[in-house]
Amino acid sequence: TKLILLDSLLQEKKMNIWSAFKGVSTRWKLVSEVLSKKPTVSVIRLEGTILAGGSGGFSRKPPINLEGTRKMIDSAFKQKNLQVVCLSVNSPGGSAVQSDLVSQYIQSKAEKAKVDVIVFVEDTAASGGYWLACTGQKIYATRSSVVGSIGVISGSLGFHELIKKYGIERRVFTAGENKSVLDPLAPLKESDIEIIKNLLGNIHEHFIAHVKGSRGDRLKADDKTLFNGEFWTGTKALELGLIDGIDTLDAFIEREYGDKVKVFRAKRGGGLAALLSSYFDGNYSVLDRFEDNVGNRIQLTDQAAMKVAENNLK
Repeated sequence: TKLILLDSLLQEKKMNIWSAFKGVSTRWKLVSEVLSKKPTVSVIRLEGTILAGGSGGFSRKPPINLEGTRKMIDSAFKQKNLQVVCLSVNSPGGSAVQSDLVSQYIQSKAEKAKVDVIVFVEDTAASGGYWLACTGQKIYATRSSVVGSIGVISGSLGFHELIKKYGIERRVFTAGENKSVLDPLAPLKESDIEIIKNLLGNIHEHFIAHVKGSRGDRLKADDKTLFNGEFWTGTKALELGLIDGIDTLDAFIEREYGDKVKVFRAKRGGGLAALLSSYFDGNYSVLDRFEDNVGNRIQLTDQAAMKVAENNLK
């Protein structure tokens, strides 16, 4: 009789544990289903100088370049039920090549994901920063944002008079008459000036083509006005057709989607650093973290749940 009673109690305990596991599993599935249907807006933040490599020069911020932002961009476009990608730009410019690489990479991802990219300028989108801004279908800025500087610049110093003063002789041997262009310890040559001007002119043409390809007939001034390297406030940039409106990222998301959207703010880097940083992001809820980091990995089958229950009774 005692054995039968004990067996009955064990069976009852098994059923209680199994019911608990089943309830948890069901709730997980419901949470996952609800979150997977929630529209997502991804935010990519591009802030700093645009340079190749890992050093931001005098700034502590890492520079903007393709290799440094690739994982962040990838994560932004991998989100479920993605509606739009918002690009937050705050950059005074830098490398034309890296500006082009990052812009093309984002455009390629957007084309594959079939989503629009909308750009929001913070303090500055000048020179290469505006090149990045033209990645999007639409560009918004604040009234006082600095926008434009569509030009190319190169600078160097000459020390030939200084070394002459101290009796220092410069010795350089080259194969190719233009191999030592802009040698800082030699007098500037007219041929050097012509080579550099041609180079800057070609890059400027690429920049102008990128801007015209992005803005099209929205540009409201002639080439001489727009492409001479000048920069303007957001208000004036709107008059010139360089941006589409005065707006901010958070206000746009709130107005277009309200609280019925998941905002995924992509982080630079990956792994533990990216995971930990999300826990300090007020726009990334507990349910969002659950979905992204846990929910997708939890798939308790009836057999697995029963096995866990049985092990807890031993």
